[in-house]
Amino acid sequence: MAGLDINPVSESTTPTRKLSVAWDGNSNSPSRKVSRTGVDNLGFEHPRSRKVSATSNHEEIGPVRKKSILHNSNYVVDTLPDTPKTNGDARVKKMSTTESVVSKTRFSDVVEDDRSWWYTFCLKCRTKENLPSWQPPLWSKICPYPFCLTYRQFSRIIALGLIGVLLWGVVYTVLGETAAPGGHLFQLILLTICAHFGGFLINLTTLPPLIGMLFTGLIFQNVGFVNIDESFSEVTAELRKIALVIILIRAGLDLDPNALKRLKFTTIRLGLVPWGVEAVVIMLTTHFFLDLPWMWSLLLGFIVAAVSPAVVVSCLFRLRAKGYGVAKGIPTLIIAVASIDDAVSVAFFGIIKSIMFSGDSLTSQIIQGPISIVGGIAFGVLWGIISNYAPERFDPFVVPLRILMLLVGGLISVFGSELIGYGGAGPLACVGAAFVSLVCWSKTGWEVEDNPAATAFEIFWMIFEPILFGITGANIKLNELDPHIVSIGIGCLIGGVIIRILFTVLLGIGCRLNLKEKIFVALSWMSKATVQAALAPVALGIVGDESPDKTHAEIVLMICILSIILTAPTGAVLITLSGPRLLTKTKIPAPIPEGWRRSHRPSIRDISIIDEEEERDKEEDVETPNSLGSIVINKESL
Repeated sequence: MAGLDINPVSESTTPTRKLSVAWDGNSNSPSRKVSRTGVDNLGFEHPRSRKVSATSNHEEIGPVRKKSILHNSNYVVDTLPDTPKTNGDARVKKMSTTESVVSKTRFSDVVEDDRSWWYTFCLKCRTKENLPSWQPPLWSKICPYPFCLTYRQFSRIIALGLIGVLLWGVVYTVLGETAAPGGHLFQLILLTICAHFGGFLINLTTLPPLIGMLFTGLIFQNVGFVNIDESFSEVTAELRKIALVIILIRAGLDLDPNALKRLKFTTIRLGLVPWGVEAVVIMLTTHFFLDLPWMWSLLLGFIVAAVSPAVVVSCLFRLRAKGYGVAKGIPTLIIAVASIDDAVSVAFFGIIKSIMFSGDSLTSQIIQGPISIVGGIAFGVLWGIISNYAPERFDPFVVPLRILMLLVGGLISVFGSELIGYGGAGPLACVGAAFVSLVCWSKTGWEVEDNPAATAFEIFWMIFEPILFGITGANIKLNELDPHIVSIGIGCLIGGVIIRILFTVLLGIGCRLNLKEKIFVALSWMSKATVQAALAPVALGIVGDESPDKTHAEIVLMICILSIILTAPTGAVLITLSGPRLLTKTKIPAPIPEGWRRSHRPSIRDISIIDEEEERDKEEDVETPNSLGSIVINKESL
């Protein structure tokens, strides 16, 4: 081998730099010239006749096109952006040298394997394990991937099943008949497990899993598999309160202090004002068309106006991963408003409920609202500061202790405020304590995007989500529904959603969002789920069977569940379909945070803001690479 000549041509002599490689070897490797794009230079080519394909057995006609010396070699070349095709050659495809090197077939397209729908479905149900694992020698032959579970997944299911059976045995020995098949506790456990599975199936369609959980409870109740009646209402009511605490603490932990500081006026204008408009519309329509009393219609309006982050987070995560809307912080704005709406809705619901069902004087009822708001916020701030100093931040058990501090503080605020008659104070205390704790922890070492407490409450929500929506679905008995009330209720809900969307778009005038982005934001805030499921049956549990207000409470429950059924899947579909059409795609999407957030259940923390200035700088860096390029040659190949 005589040698290798590499002569880069500077950009000052010619606008297009070329790389010429001359190879003086044996006669089987004639001299060749390779363009910088990795495509053979046609000036040194024989006539164009060649084989039909790389794998064809047809006879060659005329001279055969020779392969480049870079084919199947170990050269790695970093080049400038692609140049236009050579004049007169319509067959040349723009590609980099590395793409040319690694391609298995130089002049024919690679045909992908046609996979059956069953293979695609199984592949979507499970993802391959990335961590090292052990399995029996014959497992892969007996249970091929992805049609069967991996051994790790199979063994995990077996372990969880054994643990569940043994725990049920312990509970049965302690509680007796209520935990036996047919008992209320057994029915609740069965409903929770099946609701979780129903949510898993619905999630395969990219819809929120809570839809499957809700329909599982509805089907089980009306088919007769379970019977969640009034005799079990006390237990289900306490479970809803615990789920509400988890929802509110997650809402506080999911607020980004820096984003709220930057978007505070936009958040108030686009969040609270449309929320109030929708609540008033629901109040007026249900009062005049469903004959609900003013206080009951106002209570219903506060419940329905809340937005569910559980619906929008997963859809926004998929859009964010593709780079849609992140440059202007649209996902952060949507989630912040949803969390604030939840807190305000629950607080005002608690105030109205306390006024409706309390026997205090008129003066006490008037001052109850301000006292609940001020007291709830004060307790939340105080508990958040205490959670910052106790435990000490270098304590080896700081993570579990902080999680327990938040959980216990939230539970005592909700249950305690209900006990003393100021139900609106507890929800505000939960959100306030979580947010203040997050701000304090971020100043002492914990990152906002990497908060172990948020991870713990995500796990708590995974446990209570099927319980909450399964029970809520089981409260609907189809044979007791009044078609007249259902039709009018659907009309009231549609009117409230449409008016909220219009007000959101109008109030967005003056923001830095264009018209398409305003429409997308307005559509994202139409989804209802978590707050409606947690608060809808509360009034029915308070009034009792003999109360004349039972009919009103049943209407409230029916309208809330209709709002979930109508808006949750519709909102998820609209977000998924309208996002690519209404939002601007960022060419360089934000990286997904490493560590505990990399899970199959994406959190709100996976959605971040990319500053527009920083985004512009990154695009300029990509469009202006190094003019000299670089060449790395594997010496062993020489």
